[in-house]
Amino acid sequence: MTVPEIIQHSSNIGTAKIALDMPAQEMWDMFTTVGFGQQPKFGFPGAVAGRVRPYKSWRPIEQATMSYGQGISVSLIQLARAYMIFARDGDEIPLSFQKVDEPPVGQRVISEKTAREMRAMLETVASPTGTAPKAQVPGYRVGGKTGTAYKVVGGVYADAAQICRHLCRLRAGLQSAPYYRRDDR
Repeated sequence: MTVPEIIQHSSNIGTAKIALDMPAQEMWDMFTTVGFGQQPKFGFPGAVAGRVRPYKSWRPIEQATMSYGQGISVSLIQLARAYMIFARDGDEIPLSFQKVDEPPVGQRVISEKTAREMRAMLETVASPTGTAPKAQVPGYRVGGKTGTAYKVVGGVYADAAQICRHLCRLRAGLQSAPYYRRDDR
């Protein structure tokens, strides 16, 4: 599979192979750069840091599973902030729940080219052949990433008890906003 196909079809195997080709520190550096495992700095009560263990203690299986979201915990606001990097052409800005007088200054996290390529790949997820074709909205460009977490029922993971998630970005003209949907099955 190509990288765009891995994203479009939500391939955990493909994602794990990519992760295992990376040095653990590089993966950890990206997690922490986008704010995973860090206490959010926007002054909102109850905001949590999530959990990313130090990379030096990772075993290959942990690095593989973290690449598709298991063995790591992040809040919805952290996840939306990470996706904002793609919408902002590779830079991130501080979040605020209060009105600011000056536009925030961005910090480059990935190149503009990489951000554009990721946006294109994320849009294939909402295509008719992606994992979230129902996320399409007429008149808007929609990109996102699906994920499924299994609930623990009676001490074991239950196939029939899943939490399905889709995080995407709606785009119309120059405006862009993250959108999140959670369906408990």
